[in-house]
Amino acid sequence: MGSNLYNENGHCASAEEQPAPRLIPTKANIENCLKWLVKDCKSGDSLVFYYSGHGLRQPDFENDEIDGFDETICPVDFLKEGMILDNDIYATIVNSLTDGVTLHAIVDACHSGTILDLEQVYDKKRKRWRDNKPPSGVRKQTMGGKAYCISACEDDQVAADTTRWGTC
Repeated sequence: MGSNLYNENGHCASAEEQPAPRLIPTKANIENCLKWLVKDCKSGDSLVFYYSGHGLRQPDFENDEIDGFDETICPVDFLKEGMILDNDIYATIVNSLTDGVTLHAIVDACHSGTILDLEQVYDKKRKRWRDNKPPSGVRKQTMGGKAYCISACEDDQVAADTTRWGTC
């Protein structure tokens, strides 16, 4: 992926409609955008990760998910190249956040409740924060920065844009 994917205003964008191959949201392009997002960040930086697309879940083989599933996002080539796991998103853009850096993530996808693998999750029903630490005991933290995520739904839910049942 070429550096001209990023413009002078600090944006990295991918879109299915974009004819340039480097802008198609493939697994490699999305992973490169995630790496770019946190590269050279410093105290005072405010980062935004926005994803609107398909999300799935798959069995967790690392014992780091309370519900036994890894949440994923699905690039356009996921059938061939695979999905991007929450573990990989965490390792790339959450774990590397240094002191004074804030990440704001908005994920509009099915099963996106814990897509960043943050240690605390807001429980809407109980109206309080709940622990989301992995059963394996592995700590999932930043390197001093802060990460916030707004997700379209819980891990066991789907999110869909439809007017099938009427409009609000």
